[in-house]
Amino acid sequence: MRNTTWASAVLLSAVAVVLAAPATAQLNRGTPEELREISIEERLGARLPLDLEFIDEDGRPVRLGQFFDGEHPVVLTLNYYRCPMLCGLLLNGLLDVLKRTSFEPGRDFQILTVSFDPLEGPELAREKKRNYINAYGKSSAAAGWHFLTGQRDPIKRLTGTVGFHYKWNEEQQQWAHAAALIICTPEGQVSRYLGGVVFDPQTFRLSLIEASDGKIGTLFDQVFLTCFQYHSDEGAYTASARGLMRAGGVVTLVVLGGLMAVYWRRELRLRRRRAAAAGGPAGGPN
Repeated sequence: MRNTTWASAVLLSAVAVVLAAPATAQLNRGTPEELREISIEERLGARLPLDLEFIDEDGRPVRLGQFFDGEHPVVLTLNYYRCPMLCGLLLNGLLDVLKRTSFEPGRDFQILTVSFDPLEGPELAREKKRNYINAYGKSSAAAGWHFLTGQRDPIKRLTGTVGFHYKWNEEQQQWAHAAALIICTPEGQVSRYLGGVVFDPQTFRLSLIEASDGKIGTLFDQVFLTCFQYHSDEGAYTASARGLMRAGGVVTLVVLGGLMAVYWRRELRLRRRRAAAAGGPAGGPN
């Protein structure tokens, strides 16, 4: 009976994580006592320990800092490869949003999928990567989506830094944990948490642009970010009155500048025509 109760509690907790925004208080409030240690604590601005060593899917030792080039943002997911439910849902959600955005891993950003189970090795990571790259349908993404495993100490340092709390249940022989994408800057700083297992393509795209400080994306994306702000309660970008006013001022200046440029060009052409007709030198407007 105890096993059934605990399993039900884990399932209910997972459903709550899927439906709720990634706020720590929401993940902890009203949760059974034995699940209080399972949460994602937002630590925006936290700097990842880039000196940590892991093993990639090919069995090679790598440092976390190798994946942060100072230019491209990084999407961090914390999973374990034998997970029977939530990890698969998270990675499937990530795969779905990748297919619905023009950004591609390896070209515009990096993805780090790190197992928090120290007993898992590169064989599992390699199989998982092969499955998801095949499902994505773009072999070039293999250079930008990395599946890592590691030892207990570096795993604990990484999960502790980003506020990812999980717990092993001996009776069920499973890890109990929450789910979120952790968006990091190109320098290795936590920028945004996207909770759940279903992700809005626009929110995903703008989170990457924001994390890159405008190094990726279009001019329209930059204007959109000026007008909209991210609200963790809603898990999306919503309109900001101040941002709209600021963007309106910028648009006004751009329009006025364009009109003045048209006027100057027209005036210059008229002066040249008059000078040519009079046989004198052409000059610019005073």
